[in-house]
Amino acid sequence: MGTQPALFRVFMRVTRPQPQWVDKFRGTPTGNICDAMDRFGAMDYQIQALDRSVHLCGPAITVRTRPGDNLVLYKALEMAQPGDVLVITCHEYQTGSTLGDIVVKIAARKGIAGLVCDGLCRDASGIRGTGLPVFVRGTSPSSPFKDGPGEINGPISCGGVPVHPGDLVVGDEDGVVVVAAREIEKIAEKLRAIQAKEAQMLRDVEAGVVIPPALVAQLEARGVEVIE
Repeated sequence: MGTQPALFRVFMRVTRPQPQWVDKFRGTPTGNICDAMDRFGAMDYQIQALDRSVHLCGPAITVRTRPGDNLVLYKALEMAQPGDVLVITCHEYQTGSTLGDIVVKIAARKGIAGLVCDGLCRDASGIRGTGLPVFVRGTSPSSPFKDGPGEINGPISCGGVPVHPGDLVVGDEDGVVVVAAREIEKIAEKLRAIQAKEAQMLRDVEAGVVIPPALVAQLEARGVEVIE
């Protein structure tokens, strides 16, 4: 009897955040979310949307695949639920692609919210044609093998950020940010305050304010020296 690879496994159970909490982040700029998390949570800036007009929001299904291989990704497509986001680490493999338009078209038909990968994709025009948010480091025409091993719904690191199944993933033209599932309610509350503060700052700008009063006080507290 053959021996199974040490890391070729699938964890089926995922605790997803309640839809009402996901909805609080839907359409929200990733910059506001990072501010609510004290500037943490943003993936490497090189992971960008193929179509910069998209917005991504949903709970993570984590996928860890061997560099240059995407066999386990098909199992993730099978088990993912509508609204999920596949977050794929290929350990930043950039010699060839990890996914292409076939994978993305399957994801779109299943109602998956989008994909994030710390490697490359191919078939960029076909992927854009689906309208599905896909965030990658870039493109390459070289395709992956389908051999394994891999893991689904284990803890991963993607773009320098830890991701666990059920964490909230949000992406837009600025990049991708991850909100830990255990922090969603707290960050949602802080996000309200951030949005209110930014709205006031925009009103101040429209009223002709150059430096907000809080920053004037900060400059004074730091002892800025003004020389005529």
